[in-house]
Parts: sequence; C-alpha cells; structure tokens
Amino acid sequence: MASSTALISDTEAWKDLKGHVEDIKKTHLRDLMTDANRCQSMMMEFDGLLLDYSRQRATVETVDKLLNLAKAAQLTEKISRMFNGEHINSTENRSVLHVALRAPKDAVIKADGKNVVPEVWNVLDKIKEFSEKIRSGSWVGTTGKPLKDVIAIGIGGSFLGPLFVHTALQTDPEALESAKGRQLRFLANIDPVDVARNINGLNPETTLVVVVSKTFTTAETMLNARTLREWITAALGASAVAKHMVAVSTNLALVEKFGIDPNNAFAFWDWVGGRYSVCSAVGVLPLSLQYGFSVVEKFLKGASSIDQHFQSTPIEKNIPVLLGLLSVWNVSFLGYPARAILPYSQALEKFAPHIQQVSMESNGKGVSIDGLPLPFETGEIDFGEPGTNGQHSFYQLIHQGRVIPCDFIGIVKSQQPVYLKGEVVSNHDELMSNFFAQPDALAYGKTPEQLQKENVSENLIPHKTFSGNRPSLSLLLPELTAYNVGQLLAIYEHRVAVQGFVWGINSFDQWGVELGKVLATHVRKQLHSSRTQGTTLEGFNYSTTTLLKRYLETSSEPQM
Repeated sequence: MASSTALISDTEAWKDLKGHVEDIKKTHLRDLMTDANRCQSMMMEFDGLLLDYSRQRATVETVDKLLNLAKAAQLTEKISRMFNGEHINSTENRSVLHVALRAPKDAVIKADGKNVVPEVWNVLDKIKEFSEKIRSGSWVGTTGKPLKDVIAIGIGGSFLGPLFVHTALQTDPEALESAKGRQLRFLANIDPVDVARNINGLNPETTLVVVVSKTFTTAETMLNARTLREWITAALGASAVAKHMVAVSTNLALVEKFGIDPNNAFAFWDWVGGRYSVCSAVGVLPLSLQYGFSVVEKFLKGASSIDQHFQSTPIEKNIPVLLGLLSVWNVSFLGYPARAILPYSQALEKFAPHIQQVSMESNGKGVSIDGLPLPFETGEIDFGEPGTNGQHSFYQLIHQGRVIPCDFIGIVKSQQPVYLKGEVVSNHDELMSNFFAQPDALAYGKTPEQLQKENVSENLIPHKTFSGNRPSLSLLLPELTAYNVGQLLAIYEHRVAVQGFVWGINSFDQWGVELGKVLATHVRKQLHSSRTQGTTLEGFNYSTTTLLKRYLETSSEPQM
C-alpha cells in the first residue's frame, strides 16, 4: 500500500504501466478491434446505459494494470471516505458530499457525525412548496401579475451546471409541457451586455430574480444583483424587491440587508463545492420554477442511481471508475493532454462547457494533496460540441492532426423525432449514423494501399491517408429524460473524482482562481481614483500601464 505522503508515480503499479506503454505502442486499433472477446470485456451496462470502451488504446492486460494502479492509490478507500463525509478536501477542511444532495429521504449520510439528508430534504421540500406557489400564480408580483419569467444570477458552478440541465430539458416532451408559458434565463457575466441580453423583452412586473451566491459576496454576482434590483425598483418601487427577488445563500444577514426576505433564502452547505452544486438549491430552485419540482426530482433520482453504482460496484465493473482510470492512462501514460466531449444531441450543447469546469477546475493542479510538486501532468483540456456540428469544425484535427481521445455520447430515442416521407432514414437515424461511424473512422483510419485500390492519384494519397489508432469511447443512453440527464452528470462528476484520487491531488479546492481576483482589486481601485480624481497610474508594469492608459483615454465612462 502506498503511504499517504508517497506520490503515486513512485509505486510499482505506476512503473509497471510506464513499461507497458511500449507494448501498446506496438499495437493498432485495427488489430485490437478484431478480438471479439477483448471487445466484449470492454462493454459495461448499468441502468439502461451502455458503455463501450473497446476503442481505447488498451488491452485486457492494460485494464488489469490500471485496476492495480487503483488499488495502489487506495481508490475504494478514498471513495468510501468521500461517502462517509470525511474531510477529504483537506486544504479547506471540508467534507465533499454532493452525493447527499440527491440521496433518497431515508438515506443516512453524515458530515461531522450528523446525518445531513434531513437538512437536504428540508430545503428540497421548501423549494417544492415555493416553486408551486410561483407556478400556480398564488404568489404574484407587486402589481398582481404572475411571475412567469425567471432570471438566475450566478457565475461558474452557480450557472454552468444549471444551464446544462435547463438546455437538456428544454426539448424533453414532459419538461416542455411543464414549462409552457414560462422562461428561464441565466445572468453570469459581469459584462453589462449580459444584463442587457437578459432583461431584453422582459417586464419587471412578471420577473422573479434568483440571486445565487453562497456568501452573498461574489463580486460579479452581487454587482449583477444590484443592477437587476435597480431595474426592478426603478419600475416598481423599493418595496418590490421582497416580492421579485429571492436568494440561494447561507449568509442570511447579507440577504436581509440586500432587501430580500430571509424566509425566501434557500440554503446550501460548505460540503458542496460550486462546480458540484447543480443538485443543490443552486440548480434545483431555478429548474423547479421552470419545469416543476416533479421533473427535477427525476433528475436527482438519475444522479442518485449512479451514486449508488459508484459507491457499491466492484471497480472492474464500475463505470465512473473505469472512465477515470482510462483518462489517467490517456493523460499520464500515453501523453494525450486533451479530451473531446462529443454528444450527438443538440439538447446536450451545454454539457461540455459544464464538464470543462468540473474537470479543469478540479484536476488542474500542480501539487499532491500533501503539497508535493508532481513529476507528472494532471487534468486534461476538455472541450466539445454536439455532433454533427463538431464534424464540420474541429474533427479535421482529431482525424489527421493531434491525437485527442473522444467521448461519443449517443441517445437511442430522440426527444423530438422527425420522419419525412421519401427520406431513406429519419432525421435522428441520420444523426446516429454519424455517431456510429466516427469512432470507427478514428480507430481504423485509411491506408495508402486502400487509396491506391480506389485509384486515388499518387500526389493526393498522403493527404487522404488517415493513420487511425485514435482512441475513443462510446456511451449510449436509452433516451434523454430528466433521469438520464442526472445519470450523465453523476458519471462525469465521479469520473473526475476518480482521476484526482488516483493522481493523489485535491479535486475539491480551486486556489488557482484567487490570484487574478486579488490583482483585479488593485486595478479596480486605480480605475476609481483615475476617473474621480484624475490620479496617475502607479504600481503597474510598463505593459499594463500602457494598456490602462489607452483604456482610460478612450473610454467614455461617466465620472463617478
């Protein structure tokens, strides 16, 4: 067993995999894919989902060696410690319990010796009651009109996750029916253009604003909240705030000071990290206002199903564990620094941006959990677009440029099927034809010999050759309901945690976001004094001074 202060790269299991890379370099997916037994062993099913990772550059032996690495990293113990509420986020001395946010009512999940599930359900019940009041029209705005439009203000984890779920549900038949006549918008950026876009076409009389900030001090969120408070009060008077603004926050004193009734503040806890908070009031409140709590509860149940699978399934059959180990293999051993997330579903267009934060903010670390510099790279560059759009954008590079492992996500049953008379296949079949074809194109490629047989002219053969041997995996979902969206979210959340547990880093802090904020404070003070007192620029390097000078000279901000 590795001691907690040893680096995983010092273990025999890590060194064994390093040596094994040479064996894998001698293989090609064209050959590996002819072994039906190997392919069959690389397919996993759970709760309607099918994972196929046979197009990874791996043999059965590779998977065994990765499972040994998981044991050396004490992976199962680390997973248990997370579910048991131990303070695995050691730099902030916190539990990591986003799984408690979607636990069944009768579950017991403890933080600091106390079962937190009843607290979670108290907030969920409060959201259910409040959202039903708004949706039924029994709670109205100051002029007596129902509040049919919601703007949720939040940034980072308070926005990307809820936006992904909202976008995925917009075209789900059940959710669509529940959302009739309602609108949900998300205001994140401090850029005033984002405010202008959000309030465009909305009437303050029918608008409810949800301010999402745990501390109620997040600079961007609070400035946007003050801006929308001004928009509401200018139209409806100061007393309208209590009827038209609610909060997701734990700082009740600041909520009240802002003008929001603290009874209309929905809590969440220190053991929920921002990027893992979509299943808390952060996501559940705005989503319930739009779709009704019953739809959102199905989303929570889907996530909970994967949580239970992750907690109790042996690692060799555990979907998030296998996905996490394969990502470690691709990044740390095969040297592929990126990962493309390619959902063949337009409804999942905001999935990659959310996972980008979940993954890159969690695992973009340079030291171990004990503070030791890492002699290997962690984290990957995550990006993606829905298919087939991405095919007409960056797939060229994936096929003939750099090697980028791909996640293909497909849906068996379309949310909005179209069958046109006279077409060879339905629109969804056309989409899915590409989902099935692309992974094979990446794996097999095309050889000069094949091109010669097709009588391609000699000078074009190098340009039309595809090397193949480019890894991918395929995840097939039966449909895209609220339940399936929850499953998908939890799979990726736990996959990211597995990577961090194996690398021996803290996936649950984010000190890297702090420095820029501190420096921005210095700039903010300078902009204020330059605009109000005409003070000269001081304390900046030549480059920043030059840029600031240009900005101050040419911008037409009014004097404060």
